[in-house]
Amino acid sequence: MEESITRIGVSLPKNLLKEFDSIISSRGYSSRSEAIRDAIRMYINEFKWLEKESGEVIGVVTVIYDHNYRGVTDTIISLQHDYNDVITTTMHIHLDGENCLEMINVKGDMAKIKKMVGRLTALKGVISVKFITAFKEDRF
Repeated sequence: MEESITRIGVSLPKNLLKEFDSIISSRGYSSRSEAIRDAIRMYINEFKWLEKESGEVIGVVTVIYDHNYRGVTDTIISLQHDYNDVITTTMHIHLDGENCLEMINVKGDMAKIKKMVGRLTALKGVISVKFITAFKEDRF
């Protein structure tokens, strides 16, 4: 069965469109439409995962933080101990003289992982937190 196509119009700032065109060119897309469809699919999938309230998931939590901010490193380590039942592995990378990247591999209940992500996000000195899911419960 063939999908019907609907045309839409999108308004974008010139600098955003220029950056998008550069990326789609380097990735080999044949058209903006093809790249936009892929971007929308990724956005929908991410939204569905984030809306999932329970069940088993596997993923990675990335945390970028300013290690010079008083107490943030110790707090992140302590928090990881609080969630050791869903954390499988961690990796710490020094990005520059001030910033660190913590990659936390997780496997377990989505609700508990979301709670951990929320606590990490609320920490002073944390610049960004991103939760990337890899599999859902019926895949492992």
